[in-house]
Amino acid sequence: MTRGMAGMIGLLGLLALATLSLFVGVIDMSPTDLVRDPEALRLVAQSRFPRTIAVIITGAVLAISGTIMQQILRNRFVEPMTAGTGQGAALGILIATVVMPAAPLLLRMTLASATALIASLGFLAIVRRLPPTQPLLTPLVGMVYGGLLGAAVTFFAYQYDLLQYIDVWMSGEFSGVLRGRYELLWIAAAIGALTYLIADQLAIVGLGRTASVNLGLNYMQVVLLGLVAVSIVTALTVVTVGMIPFVGLVVPNVISRRFGDNLRATLPIVALMGAGLVLVSDILGRLLRHPFEIPVGTVFGVIGAVVFLWLLYAGPRHAR
Repeated sequence: MTRGMAGMIGLLGLLALATLSLFVGVIDMSPTDLVRDPEALRLVAQSRFPRTIAVIITGAVLAISGTIMQQILRNRFVEPMTAGTGQGAALGILIATVVMPAAPLLLRMTLASATALIASLGFLAIVRRLPPTQPLLTPLVGMVYGGLLGAAVTFFAYQYDLLQYIDVWMSGEFSGVLRGRYELLWIAAAIGALTYLIADQLAIVGLGRTASVNLGLNYMQVVLLGLVAVSIVTALTVVTVGMIPFVGLVVPNVISRRFGDNLRATLPIVALMGAGLVLVSDILGRLLRHPFEIPVGTVFGVIGAVVFLWLLYAGPRHAR
């Protein structure tokens, strides 16, 4: 299957899933209800459509962020939610909540982006000291690093009686998404789209610092741009819907195994697959215990764990 065909199939599948998402929920509704019942149209406009758009954007940008982080760290087993970036964003939100409880959402997002960037830079500094001959050390260190930051978030939340409050950030779910409460995700979508402009540079970064400099690339500038993009996207998704693990881990690996590492050609497919898988998880979360919901982070955690095990035991991919 060519990349163009895969992209077309992915786009058509995503449109089909998005249409299905509009009619899945506690309130039963059919397409004909949109014509006959004004309340059904209002439900779609106020809740179902914003939720579907939020799911699509979140899945797409998290998959792109995972691709960027894997290129920067030159390791296929890292992603923002398991390498401290997501936990750093949650810490920034917690600090803003405690220090500036009346701060607007944009200010909280800015502080969360800053702490996420600091956490990413800290992880990058640690990884630089690891032996390159043992690539599995990087995800293990990332899990420990993210766990320590998560423990710090939980500790301070406990001190200020905010444990229930941080549960929203630590477990991604879309039940609270309504019109007027997800629009910051459009900024994440714009940043994800802009990363396409430096796709070639990110692919070169994946070759390593020495090779990048020899090819005339400003290595540190591209790395910093990539980390800033990942930090802002992660902060926006954590602020809006919480942490969803494994999206940025499994999707880039699956696409890379099938289509190679030409990011300019594969980033759109990565975005489509990330959006589609998160949308499938959201629909399943609404159906498995209907009329109750299972958080998307839980559903995708199960799916992602299975795919991750397959990635570990599957044979080596073929370069394209």
